[in-house]
Amino acid sequence: MSFTVVIPTFRRPGTLFGVLDALAQQSGAPEFEVVVVDDGSGDETPARLAGYRPPYPFRFLSQPNSGPAAARNRGVREARGRIVVFLGDDTVPEPSLLSVHERAHAEASPDPVAVLGYTTWPAGRKVSPFLDHINEYGLQFGYRLIEDPERVPFNFFYTSNVSLPRDLLIDAGLFDTTFPHAAWEDIEAAYRLMQRGMRMLYRPSAVARHHHDITFASFRRRQEKSGEAAAIFYAKHPELGDFLAVPQALARRRASALERFLPFWAGLAERAAVPGGRRAVDRVLRDDYLRGLRRALAASGRITSG
Repeated sequence: MSFTVVIPTFRRPGTLFGVLDALAQQSGAPEFEVVVVDDGSGDETPARLAGYRPPYPFRFLSQPNSGPAAARNRGVREARGRIVVFLGDDTVPEPSLLSVHERAHAEASPDPVAVLGYTTWPAGRKVSPFLDHINEYGLQFGYRLIEDPERVPFNFFYTSNVSLPRDLLIDAGLFDTTFPHAAWEDIEAAYRLMQRGMRMLYRPSAVARHHHDITFASFRRRQEKSGEAAAIFYAKHPELGDFLAVPQALARRRASALERFLPFWAGLAERAAVPGGRRAVDRVLRDDYLRGLRRALAASGRITSG
């Protein structure tokens, strides 16, 4: 069984080479190659990749900046492995990651499967209540919300650490490149894949460490972009309106005085546990998402702005 690790990258050489070096330390791994797609970084990334000589088969490709979906598609088309493993350019694999993915794909199954690994924070990093919350209970990831590791819903298809048969993804049409940001394009692909009979397994022992600086303020901006991308998702799959919270976006009203205070309280949870901090974080980030979604729906002409 052969694997191709596909890594799209954009202006993150510092973490990218940590990912690549960690792939050289895989233990008990299947035969694998690595394909990196530089998505128009315009920095030192291509030159450094050109001089990189790892112990595994390695190729890198460059393209004009086209977004993560287009970069992953390029990598999949160039892949030679039967199984494609997606990693981020900031998700550093633990030594057993590839072997865990291989064992899961070798399990007998009547259905084609994808395998979801566990992406968490670097060992030794102080993890605030805020970072733990977005990683374990939704918004960024939501691993503790997975109820059945043998049948994981489509909305947990995280391309920071997931694998599936290459031909299955190609036959489904790859990732939709109309999504401009790293938001919803992987989940939308998984929705189509599961409509074609794919099942997703969760194997938390396939661990990748997420080396990414996230603040409450930066994550709020991400949530607005996620809402904007959700409008694209909704236009493609209107049957998912409730899942995407379209009715809530349409009903969104001006915040009350108490609600305007919530961002301050939620921001305290970035550094320490505070009473009601998790609920406040959820409320604020949900409202940021709904704001972006409503704005995008208005821009598309589906609703009047207001």
